[in-house]
Amino acid sequence: MAAVAEKELLERGEQLKRQGIVIRTYNLWKTYIMGDQEINAVSGVDIEIKRGEYVAIMGPSGSGKSTLMNLIGCLDTPTSGQYYINGNLVSEMSDDELARIRNKEIGFVFQTFNLLPRASSLHNVELPLIYSGMAAAERIERAKTAMQQVDLAQRMHHKPNELSGGQRQRVAIARALVNNPSILLADEPTGNLDTATGNEIMGLFERLYTQGNTIVLVTHEHDIAMHAHRIIHVRDGKVEKDEQVK
Repeated sequence: MAAVAEKELLERGEQLKRQGIVIRTYNLWKTYIMGDQEINAVSGVDIEIKRGEYVAIMGPSGSGKSTLMNLIGCLDTPTSGQYYINGNLVSEMSDDELARIRNKEIGFVFQTFNLLPRASSLHNVELPLIYSGMAAAERIERAKTAMQQVDLAQRMHHKPNELSGGQRQRVAIARALVNNPSILLADEPTGNLDTATGNEIMGLFERLYTQGNTIVLVTHEHDIAMHAHRIIHVRDGKVEKDEQVK
C-alpha cells in the first residue's frame, strides 16, 4: 500500500472503532480458480455490523454464506476488498497476525462442538486462554465464570462424552465467551441438536445478546435465523436483502 493510502485506511479503522462498528467490509470478493473457471464465492459484499447487534447471515447451500463466514472469522483471506474487525484492517494481515486477531476478537461456536474428547469441560473452555499465554490461576477463574454464564457450573469436570448434545454446545459457547471477544460467530449452532435442545441454545444466545454480546449467526434455516434481530440474506455470493426483524 502507498503511504497516503495506508494512512487513509488506518484513519478509516479508527473512525469505525469510534462509531462502534465491529464488522465492516468494503467490496469484499473471494474468487476460486477451478480449472479454467473463476468461481466468485463472494462478490463485492458490503456489510456493517455494530457492537451489540444480533445478526443472522442466511442463505441456501452454495449461496456463499460459508465463505463469507470464513472471511468474517479470519479463517480465510479475501481476493480483493477490505475487511475491518473492531477497527483492525484484517484483510491486509499476515497469517500470524490473523491468528492473534482470531484468538482475541472472535469467539467461534461450531455445529460439531469441536471439543477435546479426553479433556474436562473446564479445560476445553480454558484453551483459548492457554494460547494467549494467560497465567493458570486467572485462566481457571475466567473459565469457571464462562461455565457459569452458560449454566454449566456443575458439569465443569465432566468430559464431553459424559454430557448431552446441548450441554456440549454450552461448553463450546463458554469456550467462545472466555476471551471476552468482540463477536460471537456461530456456524449452524443447532445443526446437531434436536428441536427442543436447539431452542434452548437459541434462548441462551438471546440471553447473551441482552447482556451486550455481539452475535453473528450463520444458518440456512429460516426458523433459526428468526431468533436474530437482523437477517442478511445471501445468494450467489451477494447480499440479496438486509432486514431488521425485531
